[in-house]
Amino acid sequence: MGVASLHACERIAPPGHRPTDLMPRVKSVISIGVGGQTRGAWQMPASAMAYSGSTEVRAYSIAYGCAFFIERKFGSPAVYVPPDLDPAGGPRIPFQSMKLHAELAGIGARSFAGGILLHPEFGFMYFASVFSELELPEDRPLAENPCPAPSCVSMLRSSGRTPCMKFCPAQCLSGEVDEQGRQKRMVYDMAACADYTQEYDTVPKMLANAVRDEVRGRGADSLLDPDRRMLWYKVSAGSGAWFAQCFECMRVCPVTLRAPSADPILRGEAARTTAVQREKE
Repeated sequence: MGVASLHACERIAPPGHRPTDLMPRVKSVISIGVGGQTRGAWQMPASAMAYSGSTEVRAYSIAYGCAFFIERKFGSPAVYVPPDLDPAGGPRIPFQSMKLHAELAGIGARSFAGGILLHPEFGFMYFASVFSELELPEDRPLAENPCPAPSCVSMLRSSGRTPCMKFCPAQCLSGEVDEQGRQKRMVYDMAACADYTQEYDTVPKMLANAVRDEVRGRGADSLLDPDRRMLWYKVSAGSGAWFAQCFECMRVCPVTLRAPSADPILRGEAARTTAVQREKE
């Protein structure tokens, strides 16, 4: 976790999406990061990882509990920041940028993979935020960006692409590095990525096509087409299943796969070794 600069958040975020727009007397912007998938989850197809590989909900649960803890322990108002989309902003505009909070709080830095935040110790994480009137000392952004990893720099210079750029199914990533191997330019075609992985606009388009269908009966039949049954399942499943996710960039990212605390198996080696020693004793 980290505490972002409130002044920086207010300066960078657009009007209507600044911390004070959500909580007028906010003093602290707390960002919480929760580690991503288990090692086994990276072997699953992307469609399955969206359900069993994500720790997104855990991040939100921890942030929700943090807000209650602050109020109970310190007697200062706090609020769990909704990660949801702002109804007034359209289907792709959130109330607040969790990524901005995390970056300013020093618990992630932008990567070549569409600006996904990575941490040198924890790799890929899901982020959640808490606002509070409790005044806390601020942290600074990461001094060094873990992306690109040295192997990615070598690959980019030799082939023109990093692993995430090469294996992106939508081919929506590109970029350059400077002489020191640091990010110089990162390009992310969000429209191409969203068209491949997200379905926020699919239902209204599908209904519009069905209504416009001039052949009687064909419109209704198209809504029950077998290829669209998964979409209706996602609608009925509710929050957390409304969109697909593509993890191919993170599946091949050296930072995600090799960060010291990103792999639960590696984190548990010490505990397992200790347990074996105790059994021998």
